[in-house]
Amino acid sequence: MRRAIAEAEVGDDQYGEDPTVLRLQERVAELLGKDAALLVPTGTMANQLALKLYCRPGDDVVVGVESHAAWHETGAAAAVGGVQLTAVGSDGRFTADELLAALRPRGHLLYPPTTLVQVEDTHNRKGGLVWNRSELEAIGAAARAHGIASYLDGARLLNAAVARGDHPATLAAPFDLVSIALSKGLGCPVGSVLAGGRDDIAALVRYRRMLGGAMRQAGVLAAAGVHALEHHVERLAEDHINARLIGGRLFSCGGVEIDIEELETNIVVFHLREGAPDAATVVARAAERDVLVMAFGPRTVRAVTHLDVSRADCARAADVLAEAVA
Repeated sequence: MRRAIAEAEVGDDQYGEDPTVLRLQERVAELLGKDAALLVPTGTMANQLALKLYCRPGDDVVVGVESHAAWHETGAAAAVGGVQLTAVGSDGRFTADELLAALRPRGHLLYPPTTLVQVEDTHNRKGGLVWNRSELEAIGAAARAHGIASYLDGARLLNAAVARGDHPATLAAPFDLVSIALSKGLGCPVGSVLAGGRDDIAALVRYRRMLGGAMRQAGVLAAAGVHALEHHVERLAEDHINARLIGGRLFSCGGVEIDIEELETNIVVFHLREGAPDAATVVARAAERDVLVMAFGPRTVRAVTHLDVSRADCARAADVLAEAVA
């Protein structure tokens, strides 16, 4: 990947003249079955651009509980997008019926209008949960029937596709706009890509500049993305296997609560029972032994597998975490 970055052919992406960026965007559009695509610096910016495109200040956006939009963007939906978020469902996922029950009509005297539904697949805070394809299709159909835009926050969509054997374009098809992250499981240093209709992507070029995301010789970043799509997609299954290894070891710990049946992808979220140390203690103990994990709450810890940690690394990390809990 570093060699690809060093050898990248570049131009000025602000003028649409960077050949490597254009190549990446065309590749992602084809992968997701959309007309066009746009490279942006971060997944958070991708999510904010969806709000700029489909919503006006004061609008309502339906999301799943503990969504990235609500928990990990430092309030940007309110501060930048000017929207309010309505969380539905119970585990980060929700049904078309739950979406319809939450909709607020346009033109109502009191209610803010619902103009967008946002789905996160896989779901970060809920341990990389994967949506059923049938539910994605039902939500997209319900949104279209009620004149609501739909956005798939697919930062880890390729993990979902690999886990269930679905084509990414099939998962993206129900949605007006879709994003994937290059800087997570694909291992790139920077970047996300939005894909959708040609007119929507053209409008997003302006909004990307508005949010400070227009770049010059961005081909050095895009080259990493092209390399990752060519070499790092099928191997995502290895990360899923390694996550199951960690989850299985933790499942045997009396102080840990973990839903091992839902552990399909590369995120291991586990909860610490009463009597076990709290999350901060477990994180600190693990760090002392060079295993880096994150406290997701007072008694919740997250570990993520990726291409830079081997199966042996993950086996050792599982033992360290188990001992930190014990």
